[in-house]
Amino acid sequence: MSFKYSFTFPIAGGNKLQRVKAWAKAHAPGIEMSLPPQTPVAAASITIRLKSVEDRQALIHKLAQAPL
Repeated sequence: MSFKYSFTFPIAGGNKLQRVKAWAKAHAPGIEMSLPPQTPVAAASITIRLKSVEDRQALIHKLAQAPL
């Protein structure tokens, strides 16, 4: 199964990938996601890929509750 769905959300500052990985490990361990290999420091958002619509909805719900 491939990562057919995506979600882009605002996140500023450095170490975006590490912060998202750490947050996902702590708050969303059941959601499989694919992160980009790198992001520019100047970028104001990050796009992640998800396997299902249900994963996307669960991630949106969890992100609304806990800021990165």
